[in-house]
Amino acid sequence: MGQRLGGLIAVGVVLAAGIFIGSAVSQWSPLPRQEIVQLPRNYTAAGLGRVRVEVLNAGGMRDMARLATDYLRDRGFDVVYFGNAEDFGQDSTIVLDRIGRPEAAAAVGRALGTDWVESKPDTSRYLDVTVLLGSGWSPDVPVKESEGEEVPWWDIRRFLR
Repeated sequence: MGQRLGGLIAVGVVLAAGIFIGSAVSQWSPLPRQEIVQLPRNYTAAGLGRVRVEVLNAGGMRDMARLATDYLRDRGFDVVYFGNAEDFGQDSTIVLDRIGRPEAAAAVGRALGTDWVESKPDTSRYLDVTVLLGSGWSPDVPVKESEGEEVPWWDIRRFLR
């Protein structure tokens, strides 16, 4: 019993010393500050509250919905679903207002570079805006050089992009 108590006290002393030393060291070298990048206000969801968005690939281009999802999330929109539309072959991108918030739909449209915003309320969906991406949409972000190379079927890295 005495050895256990002594061991517990020793562990407590080591933990307390570690916490003390760790807090002292962290004060000597402050963490670097992150640079805050401000996007133009008309291209973000700033001031609109939560804007729930569904992104559907209606243009038939590979990875289009995923790219648009990343693009909108970087601008503060809450993309709750992305995938393929029922039909492909659409040329223009259309933004649909689902709950009567035209300012939210217009902000999504501006972010994606389209003025085609329609109001089609649908209370069965738990979202504010539906985006039907046309084949003419492309993100204005640079393409990485490594994305163009073909990855073998057995290489698991293709799933981790």
